[in-house]
Amino acid sequence: MSTREVPIVIITGYLGSGKTTLMQNILKQEKRKVALIVNDMGSINIDASILNKTGNQVAQIEMVEMQNGCICCTLRDEFMTEIERLSEDKGIEAIFVEASGISEPSSIAGAFINYEEMIENTRVYLKTVVSVVDVDRIYREFLYNLTSDEETEDGDVINLIMDQIEFCNLMILNKTDLLSTEQLREVKAGLRGLQQEAEMIECVNGNVDLEVILNREDFDFDEVEAYSAVQKALNNCEHDDDKACVDEYGISSFVFEERRPFNRESFNKLIEDYPEVLIRTKGYIWFSDDWKHVQLFEQAGRNASITELSEWVSAWTEEELDKVLSDFPDIKDDWDETYGDRCNQVVFIGKGYEKSEIVKLLYDCIENAG
Repeated sequence: MSTREVPIVIITGYLGSGKTTLMQNILKQEKRKVALIVNDMGSINIDASILNKTGNQVAQIEMVEMQNGCICCTLRDEFMTEIERLSEDKGIEAIFVEASGISEPSSIAGAFINYEEMIENTRVYLKTVVSVVDVDRIYREFLYNLTSDEETEDGDVINLIMDQIEFCNLMILNKTDLLSTEQLREVKAGLRGLQQEAEMIECVNGNVDLEVILNREDFDFDEVEAYSAVQKALNNCEHDDDKACVDEYGISSFVFEERRPFNRESFNKLIEDYPEVLIRTKGYIWFSDDWKHVQLFEQAGRNASITELSEWVSAWTEEELDKVLSDFPDIKDDWDETYGDRCNQVVFIGKGYEKSEIVKLLYDCIENAG
C-alpha cells in the first residue's frame, strides 16, 4: 500500500469548458483542506481573480497563481517548485491544479512523474487527470471533426481538444442540460472514439462531488499513453521557445484594462455580433448604470453571459471601507481617485484576430469614450 499522502488532481479542458466553475463547486464543499494552483495563459490571472471573489473559502486554503505561460512548458520548473513547497504543509489533504485551457496534459503529467522519480519520500502523487468537456460546444462545433479524418481550418484546435480528451483518466461532461438525450449520446459516442477507458461523469454547471474525483485508482501514465496513438505523436513535439503553447496551436491572447465603465446597451449589442475569431473571453467588467456590482463576463464559442458576481470594495459603506483599508492597505496600491477599485479587466483569446480591431470595438462601448 502506498505511503504517499497528498493526491494531486490536474484539471484540464479547452477554453471555456468549465474548469473554474468546477473548482468553485469543489471549494464550496468544505470536505478537505486543499491547495489550489491556477494557471491562466493571460498576463493577468483572471481565473484566480474570479476564484478570489467567490467568498471566504478560498482565503482558508493555499492558492498559487501562475501566469504568463503554461505549466506544461514555460512554467514547468516553477510549477514543480510550488508542488514541492506545498507538499511540506502537513495540513494539506489534496492539491488541485487548474491548467490553462491550452495546456497539454501529457506534458504536465510527465513533468510530475519525473518529479516523483527524482524526489525520494515525497508526500505527493498524481491521483487523477481530469478533462472537463463542454459537451454543447463539442456537439455544435467539433463533433464532426472529432470523428473525421478530413483536414479543416480548425484542425490545430481540434488536435488540442483531442489531446485533452485522450490523456485523462476521468472525463467530466459539463453543460449536459444544453443537449437533448440523443445529442448527448452522439457526443459520448464521439468521445469514446478517442478515449475508451476514462470514466465519464455527466454534470451541469460543474457540479461534481469532490470524493468522486479523489476516490478512484491512481493515475497510470503508461496505461493512459498506451491507448492514444495521437498522444504518442504529440509527445514527440518539443517546445523550443517561450511561446510554444501559443504558437503551436495558433492561439494568442491579450488583456484589456480600462477604468471607465461600459455602457450596458452598447456592450450588449457587441455581444449580439461578437467576433467569431475570439475563442474565449473571460474577466470582470462594470457598467455605468451600476457602480455597485462586479460583473463576470464569459464567452466560449457561441455562448456568452454576464453574471452579477459581487460588490466592488469602493461600493461599501464608509465604515466598512475604512476598516478594510486599515486591515489591507495594499488595496490602495491599485486604487483610482474617481473609480476606486472598479476596473474592466478581461482576457481575450482567439485565432487570427487583429488586436486593434477588438480594442476599438471595446472602446466604442465605453461610456462617453468620445
